[in-house]
Amino acid sequence: MPNDRAARDFSELIDIMARLRAPGGCPWDREQSFDSIKPYLLEETYEVLDAIDARDWPNLAEELGDLLLQVVFFAQMAKEAGHFEVADSVEAINSKLIRRHPHVFGDGDAKTSSEVLKRWDEIKTEEKKAKKEKPKGLLEGVSRALPALVEAQQISSKAARSGFDWPSINDVFAKMNEELAELEEARADTSHDASAKSDATTKQEAIASEIGDLLFTIVNIARFLKVDPEQALRGTNARFRSRFGSVEAGLAAQGKTTSDASLDEMEALWQAAKKTER
Repeated sequence: MPNDRAARDFSELIDIMARLRAPGGCPWDREQSFDSIKPYLLEETYEVLDAIDARDWPNLAEELGDLLLQVVFFAQMAKEAGHFEVADSVEAINSKLIRRHPHVFGDGDAKTSSEVLKRWDEIKTEEKKAKKEKPKGLLEGVSRALPALVEAQQISSKAARSGFDWPSINDVFAKMNEELAELEEARADTSHDASAKSDATTKQEAIASEIGDLLFTIVNIARFLKVDPEQALRGTNARFRSRFGSVEAGLAAQGKTTSDASLDEMEALWQAAKKTER
């Protein structure tokens, strides 16, 4: 049975990690701490995303294993410190999934994704009350350590589910145009003397603020259109990398580099690269 294999292999991974951390184990693994391992967790997460973007399924299987290793590593250190062990984490998520899906495991009713998310937040609030936790703001649960686009997506989605949202996407487009006008106004502002360092800094801060507002509004447009803005930008980044690589290759074939080619030459190669994608 597949579940038997998964249970056996997961148990072996836990044993391997314990051996690596034990006296006589691996010096590097034994030296690690919660803080020193954090960067690897982030790195492995992005490598999983890269494998998904490339639709490289064999590599995705391997990268998910690397990500799972980080979970087991953290849990092993927690066990050594007497905090908890990996079985507690598995039990916690199993219980949470069952508890927060009453429409699947109980007699709850949720027919759309929006209803599921709304009920999820309601159950989460009920759980906090049961634990007698001090009430927090709706957005307190969104980590500030997230990439900015992901953070914007999550806080805008949570606010929208509470009813704080634009009536339609047309209103969001109107807001985008408003933010564009405010950005242009900040850019063209001549009330500050650019020769004065403090005034130039103030103007630059105003421009940065308006760009932030514009980006946040675009994230909301993506939300209305049911597009993940982080993944949309990753896709654009990948296309830019590919096209720019084609530009460099085309110039190299002519014995040139980007430093001695004209913009028109590079644009022609860029457009040619775009056509090959269609």
